[in-house]
Amino acid sequence: MIRRARTGDVVAIQKLINTYAATGVMLPRSRVQLYVSLRDFMIAEEDGQVVGCCALSLSWEDLAEIRSLAVAESHRGRGLGEALFAACVHEARELGIHRVFALTTSPDYFRRCGFSLCDKKELPHKIWNECINCPKFPDDCDETAVVLALPDAPGTDGGIDEH
Repeated sequence: MIRRARTGDVVAIQKLINTYAATGVMLPRSRVQLYVSLRDFMIAEEDGQVVGCCALSLSWEDLAEIRSLAVAESHRGRGLGEALFAACVHEARELGIHRVFALTTSPDYFRRCGFSLCDKKELPHKIWNECINCPKFPDDCDETAVVLALPDAPGTDGGIDEH
């Protein structure tokens, strides 16, 4: 089942994200960061347990980021990542977002989901609002930027408004 995250899910979300962070695949998240951004998160739940998570974080009026997409190792290969991703993209469309992006160490996964590679320079709001505080910025960053256009989002004219 895919649903919105609740405060009682934070510990499980943190454990899931930080398990991947320990391998260098994701950046770690503190509980404070997760509570502050809890409304961004969708989770996959099975038998009352959080087995996956994904967040949609607004960056600007027409731009949002897919973040913290993680599925428990024991539940990989079941389509939960795609379902979480789809729930976030659905919400982005409802909000009238023109495009979503991700910074990832797994660009092939996102390309299979319809994303295209892009230059990080096309994401100035992300870079200067958050990346600048990352310990990997700028020389050790191993993430690739990917973007997905959502021309059918309500309230859009089908074009992408570059800010």
